[in-house]
Amino acid sequence: MTVSRTICLGFLTVIAVGTILLMMPFSTSDGSWNDPIVALFTSTSAVCVTGLSVVDPGTYFSFWGQLFILLLAQIGGLGYMTTTTFLITLIGRKFNLRQKIAIQQALDRPGMSDSTQVLRSIIATTLIFEITGTFLLLPAFVPEYGWDQGLWLAIFHSINAWNNAGFSLFKDNLIGYQSSYLVVFTITGLIILGGIGYQVILEAYLWLRDRLLKRTTNLVFSLDFKVATSTTLILLFIGVIAFFAIETRNPETFGSLNLRGQLLLAWFQSVTPRTAGFNTIDIGKMTTAGLFITIAMMFIGASPGGTGGGMKTTTLRVLTSCTKTILQGKEEVLLYERKIAVSLILKAVGVVVGSVGMVIFSTILIALTDPKLDFIQILFEVVSAFATVGLSTGITGSVSIAAKLILIVTMYVGRVGVLLLMAAVLGDPRPTRIHYPEENLLVG
Repeated sequence: MTVSRTICLGFLTVIAVGTILLMMPFSTSDGSWNDPIVALFTSTSAVCVTGLSVVDPGTYFSFWGQLFILLLAQIGGLGYMTTTTFLITLIGRKFNLRQKIAIQQALDRPGMSDSTQVLRSIIATTLIFEITGTFLLLPAFVPEYGWDQGLWLAIFHSINAWNNAGFSLFKDNLIGYQSSYLVVFTITGLIILGGIGYQVILEAYLWLRDRLLKRTTNLVFSLDFKVATSTTLILLFIGVIAFFAIETRNPETFGSLNLRGQLLLAWFQSVTPRTAGFNTIDIGKMTTAGLFITIAMMFIGASPGGTGGGMKTTTLRVLTSCTKTILQGKEEVLLYERKIAVSLILKAVGVVVGSVGMVIFSTILIALTDPKLDFIQILFEVVSAFATVGLSTGITGSVSIAAKLILIVTMYVGRVGVLLLMAAVLGDPRPTRIHYPEENLLVG
């Protein structure tokens, strides 16, 4: 079995196991057998760290059901191969060559020699930030809900925020905490750090350690670090300005609050499409312009190596750099004085074409199955599913069964990746030595 098929089938296996567990009577709050579609949708949404839900997780599922959702989101955030490899490491088994290649592809790393150490660092980083997030959220939840429920709420939302999953146990998501600095900045901090990539966090840690210990080591940040951090900061800044400018005139979202509250909402709304799914406003009441900006932010998504989805920030930078190169009349695509390989440019183009194609296809299908829905609502839901975001205008639970199944497939494709899925279906690509003559073609 090829590496790509191993990863794709691994996610399907976890989804299937999660569906069975969520169907059991002990997973629902009323003790009855769960609807298979609800169980399948919730399991897929959790494993694909999306957060879309056809029911209210806080009231529909029992403690065990909520725990299963949390575990599925944790596995989905870490990735099937990362979780499996960590478990293999715990029982003391060694990796064969195929497993090492699978780890390399899952982590998107150039080499295999230090994969085990990288996996340990990923697990340690995950636990550190999730535990820290839990402690930071305790003062917000414990006074209102008591220690037992407050602790569970803190754990649940911290893990979901780090894994960019977006499930909430509150009926209105986080709207009730839209003015809480503690909740807003803790959740957004976890979302950003979880989605920016483990390699970026590791490099930042090494740089900070050297500065604190006053070491003379001259750490050179990788191109991944520079592109991921700069693009993330630029998109966050643009998002805050755009949402503040557009939604402050909307009395149903930002308009009724003071300047401080509006800036807090604009900050949260800029962060959550990247790709977490928590919300502090009613998404369905946003302006059409605000919804479209959110769609664009969701489609771009987070950074490679993180827990978020979307086409990724690095893909965006590669393509914008290609455009800049063409406008300047140059032939080499450069980023921070580094030449981008043609293979990476082709991969970026493939990701965008495949992603756009999947979004268009799913949007058309849902428009056919649910013709009464507005186009912007359908497009928003599809992009949210594909980019594994979890934001919704409120139509998820009311769409037809066929539309739910389409969203399930869309979430799965978005999580494993279009190129990886195609490789699993068609077989891993093999290089060819055949070269054909070059000819010009009119473009644009």
